[in-house]
Amino acid sequence: DELTQLGLTLEGFGMIGATKCNDNLELQEADRAEITTVIDNYTDVLLTSTEVAKRPRIISQAPLAEHGLSMLIKVFRGSEEHTILFDAGWSDIGVPFNLKLFGIDVSKVEAIVLSHGHMDHFGALTEILKVRRGIPVVLHPDAFTAPRGLRLRDGRMSKFPTLDEQSVIKAGADLVKTKSPYLLASGLVASTGEIERVTDFEKGMPNACLERNGKIEHDPILDDQGIVINVKGKGLVVVSGCGHAGIVNTIYHAQNITKIDKVYAILGGFHLSGPLFEPIIGRTAEELRKIDPEIIVPMHCTGWKAINEIAKELPHQFLLNTVGTRFLL
Repeated sequence: DELTQLGLTLEGFGMIGATKCNDNLELQEADRAEITTVIDNYTDVLLTSTEVAKRPRIISQAPLAEHGLSMLIKVFRGSEEHTILFDAGWSDIGVPFNLKLFGIDVSKVEAIVLSHGHMDHFGALTEILKVRRGIPVVLHPDAFTAPRGLRLRDGRMSKFPTLDEQSVIKAGADLVKTKSPYLLASGLVASTGEIERVTDFEKGMPNACLERNGKIEHDPILDDQGIVINVKGKGLVVVSGCGHAGIVNTIYHAQNITKIDKVYAILGGFHLSGPLFEPIIGRTAEELRKIDPEIIVPMHCTGWKAINEIAKELPHQFLLNTVGTRFLL
């Protein structure tokens, strides 16, 4: 079926400025970072906390899970505290529900970064903007590409829900459309911009397609981007939405734009689920082992087989994600 084919089974915004990034990315050191999983594919209120992963202890209501991703990213430097929302899940229900359940104050969100323009990452965007109007939404210009979807076996195109630019503006976004890295939170957080694809095994999503001038063609999903933070004395925290550019490519790109080699933590979707991607699970796990992060948290579209392989290859670094977990980095 269609899901199987997909592989599923502020420059100048007052309070805190965002800064457009040129060729030299001057990413500042954060004293620490805290990343909360607002929504993901998996929830488990019985997991025990660790020193790094603080599990939710809410028994009045269970947090919602869905095939989508959203993370609240906080960075700290001295007395400064900055908050960025990365992605907004699939539905317009899950992320707002969990934000309220976890007691997260949306008014403190200073900017939203969209990893790419697929429906499982922008679902609640306009709902959040209705509450938090006038803040930057940082995305690649291709995030508004439409129509896009999957090429089916008979050659037809199964179309995705699309992100509508005017609806996002009407909801209150201050759009920042850029292919380049972009500094936020007083220079403590950067979106990676368009990711250079240099590995020989990460080929993107082969059945992704778009319609242009009445013709169906391959969609390279060039809008795919991540987040990077430099934690003082520890190294880079690399956060991926789906990793359509390849999670290894994403890490290499983060190292390249920051000129920092040490990778401390990797979190997010690695898009290794389903038969189209399972052949590269082993190579991906091998490369991640060579990069040797201290913490690795595969989420969302990584897939059960890949998560297990990564846990096997990096047993001391691996942490299982669940909705509501706060990662103290």
